[in-house]
Amino acid sequence: MKQRKNTFRQTPVDDTLNGPSERTPKPNLETNQFLLVRNLSVLFNGFVALNQLDFAINSCELRCLIGPNGAGKTTLLDVLTGRVKPNQGSAMFLRHTSLPDKSESEISQLGIGRKFQKPSVFEAQSVFSNLELAIRSKRNIFSRIFKKLPSTDYDKILAMSETIRLSSKLAKEAGTLSHGEKQWLEIGMLLISDPKLMLLDEPVAGMTSSEIDRTAEMLRSLSVNRAILVVEHDMEFVRKIADQITVMDQGSVIAEGDMDQIQSDSRVREVYLGDEKLSF
Repeated sequence: MKQRKNTFRQTPVDDTLNGPSERTPKPNLETNQFLLVRNLSVLFNGFVALNQLDFAINSCELRCLIGPNGAGKTTLLDVLTGRVKPNQGSAMFLRHTSLPDKSESEISQLGIGRKFQKPSVFEAQSVFSNLELAIRSKRNIFSRIFKKLPSTDYDKILAMSETIRLSSKLAKEAGTLSHGEKQWLEIGMLLISDPKLMLLDEPVAGMTSSEIDRTAEMLRSLSVNRAILVVEHDMEFVRKIADQITVMDQGSVIAEGDMDQIQSDSRVREVYLGDEKLSF
Protein backbone atom coordinates (compact mmCIF):
# COMPACT_ATOMS: atom_id res chain seq x y z
CA MET A 1 0.00 0.00 0.00
CA LYS A 2 1.33 3.44 -0.87
CA GLN A 3 2.21 5.42 2.25
CA ARG A 4 0.28 8.62 2.66
CA LYS A 5 2.46 11.73 2.88
CA ASN A 6 2.24 13.60 6.17
CA THR A 7 1.19 17.02 4.90
CA PHE A 8 -0.32 19.75 7.00
CA ARG A 9 -3.86 20.96 6.48
CA GLN A 10 -4.35 24.44 5.07
CA THR A 11 -7.50 26.16 6.23
CA PRO A 12 -8.94 29.10 4.28
CA VAL A 13 -8.39 32.14 6.45
CA ASP A 14 -8.51 35.06 4.01
CA ASP A 15 -11.72 36.42 5.51
CA THR A 16 -10.12 36.54 8.95
CA LEU A 17 -6.70 37.95 8.05
CA ASN A 18 -5.58 41.38 6.96
CA GLY A 19 -4.95 41.86 3.25
CA PRO A 20 -1.44 41.91 1.74
CA SER A 21 -1.42 45.70 1.70
CA GLU A 22 -0.92 45.63 5.48
CA ARG A 23 2.31 43.70 5.26
CA THR A 24 5.94 44.62 4.68
CA PRO A 25 7.61 43.64 1.35
CA LYS A 26 8.50 39.98 0.92
CA PRO A 27 12.06 38.89 1.71
CA ASN A 28 14.60 38.83 -1.12
CA LEU A 29 14.28 35.32 -2.55
CA GLU A 30 17.71 35.43 -4.15
CA THR A 31 19.63 35.97 -0.90
CA ASN A 32 17.37 34.43 1.74
CA GLN A 33 17.32 30.72 0.99
CA PHE A 34 18.49 29.23 4.30
CA LEU A 35 15.08 29.63 5.94
CA LEU A 36 12.22 31.15 3.98
CA VAL A 37 8.72 31.68 5.42
CA ARG A 38 5.95 32.83 3.10
CA ASN A 39 2.35 33.85 3.77
CA LEU A 40 2.33 32.00 7.10
CA SER A 41 -0.89 32.13 9.13
CA VAL A 42 -1.92 30.49 12.38
CA LEU A 43 -5.36 30.76 13.97
CA PHE A 44 -6.33 29.60 17.46
CA ASN A 45 -10.14 29.43 17.78
CA GLY A 46 -10.51 32.46 15.56
CA PHE A 47 -7.62 34.40 17.14
CA VAL A 48 -5.00 35.33 14.54
CA ALA A 49 -1.59 34.48 16.01
CA LEU A 50 0.30 34.78 12.72
CA ASN A 51 -1.09 36.90 9.93
CA GLN A 52 0.24 36.09 6.43
CA LEU A 53 3.78 36.46 7.75
CA ASP A 54 6.83 36.64 5.47
CA PHE A 55 10.25 36.07 7.01
CA ALA A 56 13.71 34.89 6.00
CA ILE A 57 17.11 34.38 7.55
CA ASN A 58 20.49 33.66 5.98
CA SER A 59 23.05 31.12 7.08
CA CYS A 60 25.59 32.48 9.59
CA GLU A 61 23.29 35.39 10.46
CA LEU A 62 22.43 36.53 13.97
CA ARG A 63 18.88 37.88 13.76
CA CYS A 64 16.87 39.35 16.63
CA LEU A 65 13.09 39.11 16.69
CA ILE A 66 11.36 41.79 18.76
CA GLY A 67 7.83 43.01 19.35
CA PRO A 68 5.27 43.48 22.11
CA ASN A 69 3.78 40.55 24.01
CA GLY A 70 1.25 38.75 21.81
CA ALA A 71 2.97 39.81 18.58
CA GLY A 72 3.37 36.18 17.47
CA LYS A 73 7.08 35.65 18.12
CA THR A 74 6.69 32.46 20.14
CA THR A 75 4.11 31.10 17.69
CA LEU A 76 6.58 31.56 14.85
CA LEU A 77 9.18 29.55 16.77
CA ASP A 78 6.50 26.93 17.50
CA VAL A 79 5.85 26.54 13.78
CA LEU A 80 9.55 26.34 12.92
CA THR A 81 10.04 23.52 15.45
CA GLY A 82 6.88 21.57 14.61
CA ARG A 83 4.95 22.27 17.82
CA VAL A 84 2.23 24.15 15.88
CA LYS A 85 0.98 23.48 12.35
CA PRO A 86 0.03 26.56 10.28
CA ASN A 87 -3.36 27.08 8.69
CA GLN A 88 -1.74 28.37 5.52
CA GLY A 89 1.63 29.33 4.07
CA SER A 90 5.03 27.68 3.84
CA ALA A 91 8.27 27.44 5.83
CA MET A 92 11.15 26.06 3.77
CA PHE A 93 14.47 25.07 5.35
CA LEU A 94 17.60 24.70 3.20
CA ARG A 95 15.53 25.40 0.06
CA HIS A 96 13.80 22.01 -0.22
CA THR A 97 12.51 20.92 3.21
CA SER A 98 8.97 21.90 4.21
CA LEU A 99 9.00 22.24 7.99
CA PRO A 100 5.20 22.00 8.45
CA ASP A 101 5.37 18.52 6.92
CA LYS A 102 7.83 17.35 9.58
CA SER A 103 7.44 16.24 13.19
CA GLU A 104 9.29 17.89 16.07
CA SER A 105 11.85 15.09 16.21
CA GLU A 106 12.39 15.18 12.46
CA ILE A 107 12.97 18.94 12.58
CA SER A 108 15.48 18.48 15.38
CA GLN A 109 17.33 15.91 13.27
CA LEU A 110 17.42 18.40 10.40
CA GLY A 111 19.54 20.69 12.57
CA ILE A 112 17.08 23.15 14.12
CA GLY A 113 17.46 23.48 17.88
CA ARG A 114 15.45 25.55 20.34
CA LYS A 115 16.11 26.91 23.79
CA PHE A 116 13.15 28.13 25.83
CA GLN A 117 13.26 31.12 28.15
CA LYS A 118 13.38 29.16 31.41
CA PRO A 119 16.48 26.96 31.75
CA SER A 120 15.66 23.24 31.80
CA VAL A 121 18.87 21.58 32.95
CA PHE A 122 19.20 18.47 35.13
CA GLU A 123 19.96 20.24 38.40
CA ALA A 124 20.98 17.12 40.36
CA GLN A 125 23.51 16.18 37.70
CA SER A 126 26.93 17.74 37.13
CA VAL A 127 27.65 20.17 34.32
CA PHE A 128 29.64 17.39 32.62
CA SER A 129 26.75 14.93 32.95
CA ASN A 130 24.29 17.43 31.48
CA LEU A 131 26.48 17.84 28.40
CA GLU A 132 27.00 14.08 28.20
CA LEU A 133 23.24 13.48 28.33
CA ALA A 134 22.77 16.00 25.52
CA ILE A 135 25.24 14.05 23.36
CA ARG A 136 23.70 10.68 24.19
CA SER A 137 20.19 11.92 23.44
CA LYS A 138 21.11 11.88 19.75
CA ARG A 139 22.24 8.23 19.88
CA ASN A 140 20.13 5.09 19.57
CA ILE A 141 18.76 3.52 22.74
CA PHE A 142 21.49 0.84 22.94
CA SER A 143 24.29 3.41 22.74
CA ARG A 144 22.62 5.60 25.34
CA ILE A 145 22.42 2.83 27.93
CA PHE A 146 25.37 0.51 27.35
CA LYS A 147 28.06 2.15 25.26
CA LYS A 148 30.96 3.90 26.93
CA LEU A 149 31.40 7.58 26.06
CA PRO A 150 33.86 7.73 23.13
CA SER A 151 36.99 9.82 23.60
CA THR A 152 35.87 12.11 20.79
CA ASP A 153 32.68 12.92 22.71
CA TYR A 154 34.69 13.46 25.89
CA ASP A 155 36.86 15.97 24.03
CA LYS A 156 33.76 17.61 22.60
CA ILE A 157 32.35 18.10 26.11
CA LEU A 158 35.60 19.68 27.30
CA ALA A 159 35.65 22.01 24.30
CA MET A 160 32.00 22.93 24.81
CA SER A 161 32.61 23.75 28.47
CA GLU A 162 35.23 26.26 27.30
CA THR A 163 32.81 27.77 24.79
CA ILE A 164 30.10 28.29 27.42
CA ARG A 165 32.53 29.54 30.08
CA LEU A 166 31.93 26.61 32.45
CA SER A 167 35.18 24.63 32.15
CA SER A 168 36.03 25.29 35.80
CA LYS A 169 32.62 23.99 36.94
CA LEU A 170 32.33 20.68 35.10
CA ALA A 171 32.10 18.70 38.34
CA LYS A 172 29.59 21.01 40.01
CA GLU A 173 25.91 20.16 40.18
CA ALA A 174 23.90 22.23 37.72
CA GLY A 175 21.56 23.28 40.52
CA THR A 176 24.38 25.22 42.18
CA LEU A 177 25.01 27.40 39.12
CA SER A 178 23.82 30.98 38.86
CA HIS A 179 20.82 31.70 36.65
CA GLY A 180 23.07 32.99 33.89
CA GLU A 181 25.33 29.95 34.09
CA LYS A 182 22.30 27.66 33.79
CA GLN A 183 21.36 29.55 30.63
CA TRP A 184 24.87 28.99 29.28
CA LEU A 185 24.71 25.30 30.15
CA GLU A 186 21.45 24.88 28.26
CA ILE A 187 22.92 26.73 25.28
CA GLY A 188 25.82 24.26 25.43
CA MET A 189 23.43 21.31 25.59
CA LEU A 190 21.73 22.62 22.47
CA LEU A 191 24.96 23.54 20.71
CA ILE A 192 26.74 20.23 21.30
CA SER A 193 24.59 18.58 18.62
CA ASP A 194 25.92 21.21 16.16
CA PRO A 195 22.60 22.70 14.94
CA LYS A 196 22.44 24.66 11.71
CA LEU A 197 19.82 27.01 13.16
CA MET A 198 19.51 27.93 16.85
CA LEU A 199 16.28 29.46 18.17
CA LEU A 200 16.77 31.24 21.51
CA ASP A 201 13.89 32.65 23.54
CA GLU A 202 15.03 35.55 25.77
CA PRO A 203 18.42 34.00 26.60
CA VAL A 204 19.56 36.85 28.89
CA ALA A 205 16.39 37.23 30.97
CA GLY A 206 17.40 37.42 34.63
CA MET A 207 21.13 37.73 33.94
CA THR A 208 23.52 40.20 35.55
CA SER A 209 25.07 42.88 33.33
CA SER A 210 28.40 41.02 33.20
CA GLU A 211 26.64 37.78 32.25
CA ILE A 212 24.76 39.63 29.51
CA ASP A 213 28.02 40.97 28.09
CA ARG A 214 29.59 37.51 28.08
CA THR A 215 26.49 36.01 26.45
CA ALA A 216 26.66 38.64 23.71
CA GLU A 217 30.29 37.72 23.02
CA MET A 218 29.41 34.03 23.00
CA LEU A 219 26.53 34.37 20.53
CA ARG A 220 28.53 36.60 18.21
CA SER A 221 31.28 33.96 18.03
CA LEU A 222 28.77 31.12 17.55
CA SER A 223 27.05 32.85 14.63
CA VAL A 224 30.19 32.45 12.51
CA ASN A 225 29.20 28.83 11.84
CA ARG A 226 25.40 28.83 12.11
CA ALA A 227 22.27 30.95 11.95
CA ILE A 228 20.87 32.18 15.26
CA LEU A 229 17.41 33.65 15.80
CA VAL A 230 16.97 35.37 19.16
CA VAL A 231 13.62 36.49 20.59
CA GLU A 232 14.45 39.30 22.97
CA HIS A 233 13.03 42.30 24.85
CA ASP A 234 16.34 43.71 26.13
CA MET A 235 17.13 46.33 23.51
CA GLU A 236 20.66 46.99 24.75
CA PHE A 237 21.43 43.32 24.28
CA VAL A 238 19.83 43.40 20.82
CA ARG A 239 22.02 46.37 19.92
CA LYS A 240 25.13 44.40 20.90
CA ILE A 241 24.45 41.25 18.91
CA ALA A 242 22.06 41.71 15.99
CA ASP A 243 23.10 41.67 12.34
CA GLN A 244 19.48 42.38 11.45
CA ILE A 245 16.32 42.98 13.48
CA THR A 246 12.79 41.88 12.62
CA VAL A 247 9.90 43.61 14.35
CA MET A 248 6.54 41.87 14.70
CA ASP A 249 3.13 43.14 15.74
CA GLN A 250 -0.26 41.42 15.62
CA GLY A 251 1.17 38.38 13.86
CA SER A 252 2.94 40.20 11.03
CA VAL A 253 6.35 41.67 10.29
CA ILE A 254 6.13 45.46 10.37
CA ALA A 255 9.80 46.34 9.90
CA GLU A 256 13.23 44.86 9.24
CA GLY A 257 16.71 46.35 9.20
CA ASP A 258 19.70 47.19 11.34
CA MET A 259 19.38 49.01 14.66
CA ASP A 260 19.59 52.48 13.13
CA GLN A 261 16.82 51.69 10.66
CA ILE A 262 14.60 50.15 13.34
CA GLN A 263 15.29 53.01 15.73
CA SER A 264 14.17 55.60 13.19
CA ASP A 265 11.04 53.73 12.09
CA SER A 266 8.04 55.68 13.39
CA ARG A 267 5.69 52.71 13.23
CA VAL A 268 8.06 50.60 15.32
CA ARG A 269 8.38 53.32 17.93
CA GLU A 270 4.63 53.74 18.12
CA VAL A 271 3.74 50.04 18.19
CA TYR A 272 6.64 48.58 20.14
CA LEU A 273 7.25 51.38 22.61
CA GLY A 274 3.87 53.07 22.72
CA ASP A 275 5.51 56.46 22.80
CA GLU A 276 7.40 58.02 19.91
CA LYS A 277 9.50 60.10 22.31
CA LEU A 278 11.06 57.03 23.93
CA SER A 279 14.47 55.91 22.72
CA PHE A 280 16.18 52.53 22.62
